Amino acid sequence: MRLTSDEIEYIARKIVKTLTAEGKLELDSGARVVEAIGRVITEELMVEDRLNEEVREVLIQHASEMERSNVTYTEMFKMVKKKLAREKGIIL
Repeated sequence: MRLTSDEIEYIARKIVKTLTAEGKLELDSGARVVEAIGRVITEELMVEDRLNEEVREVLIQHASEMERSNVTYTEMFKMVKKKLAREKGIIL
């Protein structure tokens, strides 16, 4: 995951603060809403983490083919990730 838990909490607090200040959100428990938003952000980031792990597994299985085709790991990683994301309906 690219964000720390502190960064995720900061973003969640900022979202709640902004929406409340603009009158778009009324709430009884800001802390509970911040926690819920933080969970959603974390879950979404974990989707990409799981996709990255799946891509790594695919590349390990096809390492010899990559060597023969002179494609760098990074290029192949991006291509496979894009393809798997499209197949799974994941928006990156």
